[in-house]
Amino acid sequence: MKAATALFSVYDKDGVVDFARGLHELGVKLISSGGTAKVLSDAGLPVVRVSDVTESPEMLDGRVKTLHPKIHAGILARRDSGEHMRQLKEQVIEPIDLVVVNLYPFEQTILKEDVTLDDALEMIDVGGPTLVRAAAKNHKHVTVVTDPSDYGLVLEEMRKSGGVSGETRNALAVKAFSHTARYDSTISRYLSQEYEPGSFPQHFSINLEKAYDLRYGENPHQMAAYYYDNAGEGIVSKTRLVAGGKHLSFNNLIDVNSALELVKEFDRPAAVIVKHLNPSGVGVADNISKAYELAHSADPTSAFGCIVALNRQPDAKTAEDITSTFVELVAAPAYSEEVLETLKRKKNMRVLEVGQIRKANKNALDVRRVVGGLLLQTTDLKDLVKSDLKAVGKRKPTDDEVEAMLFAWKVCKHTKSNSIILSNSDRTVGVGAGQMSRVDAVKIAAMKAGDLAKGSVMASDAFFPFRDGIDEAAKAGVTAVIQPGGSIRDEEVIKAADEHGMAMVFTGVRCFLH
Repeated sequence: MKAATALFSVYDKDGVVDFARGLHELGVKLISSGGTAKVLSDAGLPVVRVSDVTESPEMLDGRVKTLHPKIHAGILARRDSGEHMRQLKEQVIEPIDLVVVNLYPFEQTILKEDVTLDDALEMIDVGGPTLVRAAAKNHKHVTVVTDPSDYGLVLEEMRKSGGVSGETRNALAVKAFSHTARYDSTISRYLSQEYEPGSFPQHFSINLEKAYDLRYGENPHQMAAYYYDNAGEGIVSKTRLVAGGKHLSFNNLIDVNSALELVKEFDRPAAVIVKHLNPSGVGVADNISKAYELAHSADPTSAFGCIVALNRQPDAKTAEDITSTFVELVAAPAYSEEVLETLKRKKNMRVLEVGQIRKANKNALDVRRVVGGLLLQTTDLKDLVKSDLKAVGKRKPTDDEVEAMLFAWKVCKHTKSNSIILSNSDRTVGVGAGQMSRVDAVKIAAMKAGDLAKGSVMASDAFFPFRDGIDEAAKAGVTAVIQPGGSIRDEEVIKAADEHGMAMVFTGVRCFLH
């Protein structure tokens, strides 16, 4: 399809002058509006302003520019319809063959920390999506370009053949409709959060952008790809692979997400080691090197082939320690050149730079796929403090035990249920994860801890249905327990703790993770 007339209306001006110049050199007439027209004109290109085509000035501070029959009829007319072309001629309307539009940056605006509702509303594009949808609908006859990265493709085809192929127009139309769908979905989600906080919208849409294909899925016979959500609060989408020979795998991504979600719970320097979505070791200290040492020593056997997440930039010693063992991937906010060179010695270890690690936004949602639909829930952001704990039983916990219990609870919250965590105040010593029986989770955590269980505290993600879990913990040497409470046998469980001289606190909240 040959193009004689192109309409430009872009917010992102990158590359637009070169693209327009290339079209002009091919004899294409340029029509443009507002700021885009000024940019092209200042570059010495002949531009017909939209207001001259419509014979109507821009109105309402630029809110009304291209919303006019002389523009949209020129885009929507079917070139193979004699009646359409007769009407254009009768109304003296020129067909528009190429529409180049990108939209106001609504997504980028709402991600700013100081954004107001009025700021966001001003960034809702009206004329742009209308142009895009019109051109995409009529893609049999019109080329629509919404992504500056496609300027080169369109120019190349036009230089070779004088027009744009049907295959390319089809692909660009699909891209355009995906672009407007994503745009409207983001606006809908934002306004729902603003006007209906704490409730779920009647309609919920997810519109993601493909980042890249993965080698395979959870298993080699499964296909997989990674999609990201710019408007979301996830931190994996903000990462950058800075070293490592192989691309990130499906399992790498879900594991590193799990590790990062846990490590961001801590304000002190912290290290998290994850295998198959569960932490095998977590450590906190006054420096990141000591934190990693503590995390790794918690369970060196399980750490083989692990994912490491740090909430501080690693120093030289941390890098040496990491490279002394088999680590699949390390993720941290940043790396010095010296540390990066050390980490690169491990040829196949992926090194991920994640930038500033922030706690989740209060509006973040957890989305799960089930047969026939999706489940939505608010993210578990409950952060316990000492005043949330209710001491039960005869012995009150010491200050050191309280500190250790709060630490263990943070880890428990990010461990698959049923979960039991044994820890002291700066590291885990035993993790019992993903068990169908709570008492079995206690036994596994105690087995993992060995002698380190003596003097430790225990966190449980849900109540103890029987006293057996407490009895097993006492055998291992646990001195204090943090758990939600709420069992019909709470009195029996508390009595067991009293018999063993253990302190016990109730949180009043559960932290299941499935």
